[in-house]
Amino acid sequence: MKHYPHHLDLQPAIHATGTVRLPGSKSISNRTLLLAALAKGTTNIMALLASDDTHVMLTALQKLGVKWEQVGETQDYVVHGVGGVLPVHQADLFMGNAGTAIRPLTAALAVIGGDYTLHGVSRMHERPISDLVEALNAVGTQIEYTGVTGYPPLHIRRGHLHAQRMQVRGNVSSQFLTALLMAAPLMAKEHAVVIDVVGELISKPYIEITLNLMRRFGVAVERDGWQSFTVPAGQEYVSPGTIHVEGDASSASYFLAAGAIAGGPVRVEGVGQNSIQGDVRFVEALQQMGAIITMGENWIEAQSNGVLKAIDADFNHIPDAAMTIAVAALYADGPSTLRNIASWSVKETDRIAAMATELRKLGAIVEEGADYLRVTPPTQIQATTIDTYDDHRMAMCFSLASLDGAARRGNAMRINDPKCVAKTFPGYFDAFAKIVRNDLF
Repeated sequence: MKHYPHHLDLQPAIHATGTVRLPGSKSISNRTLLLAALAKGTTNIMALLASDDTHVMLTALQKLGVKWEQVGETQDYVVHGVGGVLPVHQADLFMGNAGTAIRPLTAALAVIGGDYTLHGVSRMHERPISDLVEALNAVGTQIEYTGVTGYPPLHIRRGHLHAQRMQVRGNVSSQFLTALLMAAPLMAKEHAVVIDVVGELISKPYIEITLNLMRRFGVAVERDGWQSFTVPAGQEYVSPGTIHVEGDASSASYFLAAGAIAGGPVRVEGVGQNSIQGDVRFVEALQQMGAIITMGENWIEAQSNGVLKAIDADFNHIPDAAMTIAVAALYADGPSTLRNIASWSVKETDRIAAMATELRKLGAIVEEGADYLRVTPPTQIQATTIDTYDDHRMAMCFSLASLDGAARRGNAMRINDPKCVAKTFPGYFDAFAKIVRNDLF
């Protein structure tokens, strides 16, 4: 794992150009690991993400008795599935700050039953999980809060399931529905399980990833729009043999935005027009801002077409990639508004407050609400020190403020605690350094 200093100084860069090979998708990696563990048979996972969050999942699975091996020095792994029966019935699991690990694992462990405790870093104990716990306990699982009610740490014991119909709120995190969907086949032995979504479901593209991967492991889910999902009885997870992890579309956003801000072309490899990740729709926002986007089967390229245009758009479907737009807005020709982003407040940090604070340091005028952010760009970005709040995306997206681009606004940036990028992209700053130039040609 890469070691970073306490802070990193980025000099202003006039031009961004080049090609970046993306690390594997976090969302796909952790879902695939859990499905491979629960499945019958052995799964070869190719190009798994190397990061803190996947390490957390791999370690937890190992503690639960799931056998896996890394193939040499590669990011390919072999996971020996347990067919829905975990060898270890008592374990204490450290989940870091990995929502993609703790939420699906909580549901699976509660359904399988045993004596398990799950805990994480202090921020994880501030991230809500009550919607998931209440949905599960309502059908007979036994999950207790051992700290503050509604939040991890959790203690799971063996329950008495009577799950034929469940309901879960959809407006805080789509990971709660993902967790229930992934655990549902373990409950649907004799009866179908129906999961009803109460209220508006946010981050819908992440549910598409879940359903797609479940299908690849042999489980079909019937759906009624976004309101109801049915897992028919008698299905079980079966290894697809080999599965390739796509490059991370959220990570792609920083490099594509760099191309849109500072000339380009910048190409990312590992995602393309057929990606199962909703965050590829980030490019639509860049196009609205005037960038030129081209796509192939396994690549996307962005280049600028003059000063970016201000944007006013709903980002409920791509909350992670939307953070990149908030920084790109510094280079726009007027105020930009990002709407329907309430989920930012329950992520790795309260991203609405953190983003507003750091953008103001750069000279932007920022109006923040419970579910929106309005960014009026400065005439010149101020050189400053960016605090990252132990949030990988804060560190990555504010690196873009060092770009000069058509708007000639970039400035030197000091990024505090750059090592937080290890959550999803340990080599981010090396990759960023390779595409930035201080000459125009």
